[in-house]
Amino acid sequence: MRFLHLADLHIGKRVNGFSMIEDQKFVFEQVYNVIENEKIDGIIMAGDIYDKPVPSAEAVKLFDEMLTRLVSINLPIFVISGNHDSAERIGFGSDILSAAKVYMSRVYNGNLQKIELEDDYGKINVYLLPFIKPATVKNIYKEAEIKDYDDALEYVLSQEKIDKTKRNVIVSHQFVTGALRSESEEVSVGGLDNVSVENYEAFDYVALGHIHRAQQMGRESARYAGTLLKYSFSEEKHNKSMTIVDLKEKGNIEIKEIPVKPLHDLKTIKGKFSKITSEEFYKELKKEDYYRAVLTDEDDILNAIGKLKSIYPNLMSMEYDNTRTRSYSVVDNVETGETKSPLDYFEEFFEKQNGRKMSEKQRNYLLEILGEAREESHETN
Repeated sequence: MRFLHLADLHIGKRVNGFSMIEDQKFVFEQVYNVIENEKIDGIIMAGDIYDKPVPSAEAVKLFDEMLTRLVSINLPIFVISGNHDSAERIGFGSDILSAAKVYMSRVYNGNLQKIELEDDYGKINVYLLPFIKPATVKNIYKEAEIKDYDDALEYVLSQEKIDKTKRNVIVSHQFVTGALRSESEEVSVGGLDNVSVENYEAFDYVALGHIHRAQQMGRESARYAGTLLKYSFSEEKHNKSMTIVDLKEKGNIEIKEIPVKPLHDLKTIKGKFSKITSEEFYKELKKEDYYRAVLTDEDDILNAIGKLKSIYPNLMSMEYDNTRTRSYSVVDNVETGETKSPLDYFEEFFEKQNGRKMSEKQRNYLLEILGEAREESHETN
């Protein structure tokens, strides 16, 4: 059986204020083409269907259009909720939808949903495990000692009698220890959300969601599909793709990735303002892509963003990388106020903020101001 493994669609997401809806529609067309051209037998969506627990109307509309189109192909569709989703909203109407072979994960209640499929090699069991938290598991299993996410996942899976003679697939949305993260993902302080890949040992294929970079975890058959689009500039070097999984006889799995082409790529342009606004620089670029501009000019450029947007209409952000921004504002605790004059402090502050010393003219002007301040203080006293 050939599955298309997708995850982290984040429908309705906005990146630096830009709506990704049109970009998502564009890549979804590629999903439909892959399903047809690659003769897919089943579709997996491993969580974070939406970007928010209460998605926008246009996000719900787009997912509705997607499901309607996929149902018309008459393939089983497996969908779980992720940490960005509302488990209740994803699970709404799950019993009704299952009649159309759309299997939406229900709110976890102590039982894993299991869907049985069959192909030329026999039975395949597909298990749906929505994103779970330790508190959720503790509320269901009062007797269990659950300290963290790893304990929760281990306990949940230990309650299931998995027939290891059959081919078993699990769809899960958790952070497996060792996965390479991106800035656009939610991160728990101290890695408290880590789970071990060994917890999934009973499953022939582990269809993971949550991490935005496509990657295998521990073994080739435990994989994050990654996002279809880049959702932060930390992802600009990622090669986005769709994952196809061929589940043949027990122990025989083949995996391949199909590249995804974005409507607008996410890129960084860097250099002096005069350089990145020159036609020679941008003539080979796709100016409609999403850009982050990093200016290396030492002095601020008046209305730089407005001028850059006249060339790069989808400019998402602008920042400076120069002597001033690279300097660190470190407080010197060694010398006390008794050994430093106010002028010393002002000069030190100026240098750390601007990456250069005061000019003689600036220093004399400051001395004049400090002198006037001292005179006014004496007069007051």
